[in-house]
Amino acid sequence: QVQLVESGGGLVQAGGSLRLSCAASGRTNSITDMGWFRQAPGRERKFVALHKWTDNSTYSENSVKGRFTISRDNAKNTLYLQMNSLNPDDTAVYYCAAKFARNNYYYTTPNDYPYWGQGTQVTVSS
Repeated sequence: QVQLVESGGGLVQAGGSLRLSCAASGRTNSITDMGWFRQAPGRERKFVALHKWTDNSTYSENSVKGRFTISRDNAKNTLYLQMNSLNPDDTAVYYCAAKFARNNYYYTTPNDYPYWGQGTQVTVSS
């Protein structure tokens, strides 16, 4: 089992920045992929960015490219999402997720991930 705990959400004005953290514990030595997803009120959960622990490659959804950066601290088993130039459309609950994979495919669908954190609220005011 893997436990994930997010932190770092909050209220920020448009154009501001936030850094989200996701601390992983439990069977972390088996994790191969971690990702960030977000869910706005009344909307489905959507992919934001992922980090593959096997080769340190990353992939981001188009609307956040150039604004959001996903990274990982190996020693702390922690995933980060640095979010810059935030706008009101980024308002959502942000979730981190983890999975064990045996290939190099980029998993961008929520159903691909069995382990989830509790989520952290990000609100961007205009």
